[in-house]
Amino acid sequence: MSDSAAAKAYELWKAVEGTEESTGEWMEITQDRINQFADVTEDHQFIHVDPEAAKATPFGTTIAHGFLTLSMLTHLDALTPNTAEPGRYDGITMGINYGFDKVRFPSPVPVGSKIRVHRMLSRVTLKGTSLETMRTMTVQVEGSDRPAVVAEWVTRLMFSS
Repeated sequence: MSDSAAAKAYELWKAVEGTEESTGEWMEITQDRINQFADVTEDHQFIHVDPEAAKATPFGTTIAHGFLTLSMLTHLDALTPNTAEPGRYDGITMGINYGFDKVRFPSPVPVGSKIRVHRMLSRVTLKGTSLETMRTMTVQVEGSDRPAVVAEWVTRLMFSS
């Protein structure tokens, strides 16, 4: 194998493939955040933005858009302690979102709930001077046994040659 920065990092990443990484800090989902997301996406369904009408639903309150919760992964990931071994990020020039292999929304996020993410490194592949990683990201809702989101998030880590 090459002695490039990507190849060196690949060995370190591969050693922890399939292992649980860490769990992040809690953050609250407010009605203001839900309303802002509704404005940006033009998705003003009452279950998200009308607290009075939402009282009559099985949830009894407004709930966050599933895509809002999914879009918070970058921030939730930033609230997660970096447990990487020294060297895994040496030589990275940038990271990019590559997509999702699978996304599910098993349960809602009621307004006022706190959420956090738990991540697991599911796969790492060497792609020339970059690594492709897939992490299973599970968004937990405080006080709930069911996750709000389970997503297989694929990213590319670009390394200097």
